[in-house]
Amino acid sequence: MNQRTARRALTPLVPLVALCLAAVPGAAYASGGKGGGKPLEGSGKGGTNGRTIYAESKVVTVTGGGTRKQPGTGTLTPTDSDWTPPACWYEPAFSPKQLAGTVKALRGLESLPFIGGAADVLGDALDKRYKDGEYKNYNLDKQGKGMFWAAVKNKNRLDDPEVNSCTKPPFWVDEGDTPDEPLAISPRILAAYAYDELPIPGTEVTMAPAGETKVNLPTWGWLDRTKFRKVSATASLPGTGLSATTTAEPVSLRIEPGTKDARTHPASGECALGKDGRIGEPWARGKAGKTPPCGVEYLRSSGDGAYALKATVTWKIRWTSTNGAGADLPDGEFGADQDVVVKEIQAVNR
Repeated sequence: MNQRTARRALTPLVPLVALCLAAVPGAAYASGGKGGGKPLEGSGKGGTNGRTIYAESKVVTVTGGGTRKQPGTGTLTPTDSDWTPPACWYEPAFSPKQLAGTVKALRGLESLPFIGGAADVLGDALDKRYKDGEYKNYNLDKQGKGMFWAAVKNKNRLDDPEVNSCTKPPFWVDEGDTPDEPLAISPRILAAYAYDELPIPGTEVTMAPAGETKVNLPTWGWLDRTKFRKVSATASLPGTGLSATTTAEPVSLRIEPGTKDARTHPASGECALGKDGRIGEPWARGKAGKTPPCGVEYLRSSGDGAYALKATVTWKIRWTSTNGAGADLPDGEFGADQDVVVKEIQAVNR
């Protein structure tokens, strides 16, 4: 295989090469740590998209209710349509030994079927940049004094077209320096990532009467205060001291009855957080003749079916971090439909 043929064959082979590298023993090494402490390690694993090398992120998250989202929880939709959590960013990924060891392991794949001279072509390209070009000998003389930062993908947003927008090849950052890159990992980016990790409870309104209501009968609605309270998620990058906690607090409930033949209480359909920290008010004996502060009144029967009432909770979002930074993030919404059966009140004339 000549050089030109090898280069043409390289593009479809690169993902295969990347997968093979992840399984090669000894391809990952630890870099030096801060102040002689435990070394900071990149994942040493990754893949490619075109000519961009992606690393495997080491960001971890812990929610207020456990180490992962619980069953029945959902993900917020930002109320600001122009904002979403980042689909990709850059973080410390490879020590000099990791990057040099990866190229060495790559060249050792020459004997594998379908690889042929492509491994050497890719190795030569990496050597041109990191051994004999912008960097010298993979910065091995700086082992323990910094890391090569690389693009990583947000695992929650792999379907987002922007997930491949971080196209910089791995670049060197000295220990203690902050890269001049807007998408370099930071408390702000960690906070935005944690936005998707918040364990938002499924939106179900408690109603009275429950199960079935009547035409022209005010139906009370409220949220279970034990479920709808502040929730949080903390995202951190181990070994760096970078951490951010994102907190969501329910502030309002929007009720859409599922038919035009209905009145909402209040008329706007927006039930705000009360002074007691509750959204809506539970029905109790003695309130039958009162108008509910939050609820719905249907004007027509649902017949043999049911109306699909949509309940959407708006959550106020704020983040804080270990370095003292913090700010608001766009409000988020999460909603769901629930069936409401509405019957005519039957009267018998004698």
